[in-house]
Amino acid sequence: MPCRGRRRSERWNAGSRCSTRLRANPISPLQDLHRATRIPKPTLLRILHTLDKAGLVSRRLADGHYRLSTSSDVVRKRDRYDRVAEAAAPVLFRLCEKVKWPSDLFVPGGDRMEKRETSRPYSPFALPALPGQVGLRVGWLMTGVGRAYLVWCSEKERNEILEKLRKLDRPDDGLARDPKRLDRILAETRERGYATRDPSFVPRPNGGPPFPDGLAAIAVALADGPRVYGAMNILWIKTAFTVEQFAAMHLTDLQEAGREIVNWLQRPAK
Repeated sequence: MPCRGRRRSERWNAGSRCSTRLRANPISPLQDLHRATRIPKPTLLRILHTLDKAGLVSRRLADGHYRLSTSSDVVRKRDRYDRVAEAAAPVLFRLCEKVKWPSDLFVPGGDRMEKRETSRPYSPFALPALPGQVGLRVGWLMTGVGRAYLVWCSEKERNEILEKLRKLDRPDDGLARDPKRLDRILAETRERGYATRDPSFVPRPNGGPPFPDGLAAIAVALADGPRVYGAMNILWIKTAFTVEQFAAMHLTDLQEAGREIVNWLQRPAK
């Protein structure tokens, strides 16, 4: 009995050290947790698995980093979009398992959209790797995710975003100063039920130089009435399918995944 009690005490102390480290740095790779806590990696993995099952920790899909669950008071005081990313991770994984092509989750990031989660590491298709998996910033007006968000967010929020973009002299923001053309594009997007990249779009990751990636995308907003949590897409190599062909195959899957994320987010926080 004393031996069992000692082992329980050791496990509790190890779990406590792991939780303390995550509270100090709520998103951490396994190596950082191992280095900070000095807990052997096999033991640490078991602890994290237990915390995951208890709903206290989740694992980021994009890079495998561990994060405190949004049920934690620590996380609740941080960025509200962390909860969106946590809700999206398992859904994006299952969607990728089903359609094979990967998806990204983007949320508003001021004058750009910001990637918060992705299933790219789990796709069997080798897509060009943009710099960074999480934190990548892209424009609003030429991307599928940006257009999807703008179509389904409130008019007030859309006007605030466009007013911000009009003050910037950037190649991808020209549509903000061409309201008639932009209104036509957004109306067509709403009627179609999904957004696409502009045909002339070339990614400029984080506002840097052009990075032609040879991809196409369809995107939908994560919308609950006028409230929009973000937008998600499915990407593919554009020479493989036309937009219409791909949407006919996978739009329903994308829309169902979006509804699943929104339903999770509508649950009261514990």
